[in-house]
Amino acid sequence: MSVRHERSRPVDRRVRLHGRPVDSYPALPAEAERGSVRRVTVVGEEVLGRRCREVTAFGTPELSALIDDMFRTMYVADGAGLAANQVGVDLRLFVYDCPDDTGVRHVGHLINPVLELPDPGSRRLIDDFEGCLSVPGATMAVPRTDRAVVRGFDKDGHPLVIEGTGYFARCLQHETDHLIGHTYLDRLSKRDRKDALRQMEDRREDVFARRAIKAAGLGR
Repeated sequence: MSVRHERSRPVDRRVRLHGRPVDSYPALPAEAERGSVRRVTVVGEEVLGRRCREVTAFGTPELSALIDDMFRTMYVADGAGLAANQVGVDLRLFVYDCPDDTGVRHVGHLINPVLELPDPGSRRLIDDFEGCLSVPGATMAVPRTDRAVVRGFDKDGHPLVIEGTGYFARCLQHETDHLIGHTYLDRLSKRDRKDALRQMEDRREDVFARRAIKAAGLGR
């Protein structure tokens, strides 16, 4: 009897915008083209350590402008995600442009997100290195589940359900942590947290210099 080889399904490589595949998408989204760079808050600032407020007003010019600014700030800082309190705004909102482990790019924003993780019996924890734009220059291994679902809304109040695997699942968990007042440092041992803070002190000025160069290159 011959061995039957199962054919794996080909991966749909299209960009996922708010979880849905699109046939084409620019390297720099329109939001980032419109937005302005804001200062990224640094661990230790009070706004990063408290639970953010729910967004109650959808479809406003102010909310759209904030999302535009967050996208531009994220790209200047070479981030895969950015929460509103990382630009000093106390609202439950984050933006992302992040690949998963198959190389598929996921782009969008989520308002008032609620994170859902697999049941303890079926979840798989992955230890992998993680950084944060608010802990500039530091990376540490952090355990996260390899799958995550986040439910929330877009800027116009339409419901969204975003599913992530691998690195993108890590991003979704990282950003929702921010909105409850946590950074990845809160998931580390005291020893590893001290190590991360030492890394930040050693490297932060180089990180800030690179951001300034990139901001100048993008204009405005």
